[in-house]
Amino acid sequence: MDFYQIIKKPMITEKGTKQKEQANQYIFEIDRAANKVMVRNAVEKIFKVKVLSVAVMNMRGKRVRSGKNIGKKSDWKKAIVRLAPGQKIEFFEGM
Repeated sequence: MDFYQIIKKPMITEKGTKQKEQANQYIFEIDRAANKVMVRNAVEKIFKVKVLSVAVMNMRGKRVRSGKNIGKKSDWKKAIVRLAPGQKIEFFEGM
């Protein structure tokens, strides 16, 4: 699997911004088939940083309703990546 297929998109949220500032952790939406080792290698190669730890979570899709119709959003997977002290991902800066 290609590194750019493993990491789908960064999650820029209020909680994620707080984690970035306090604990040097970044949150990404990742491919459902990816594991911790694959995420670590992808982040290190794409952003050229040193990764200390990776936490991976399966997130359930929420139920949605539009009028009478009830549906469900897709399930997805996220990773919280902790970087070494002094390391940054420039993509997140200035958001």
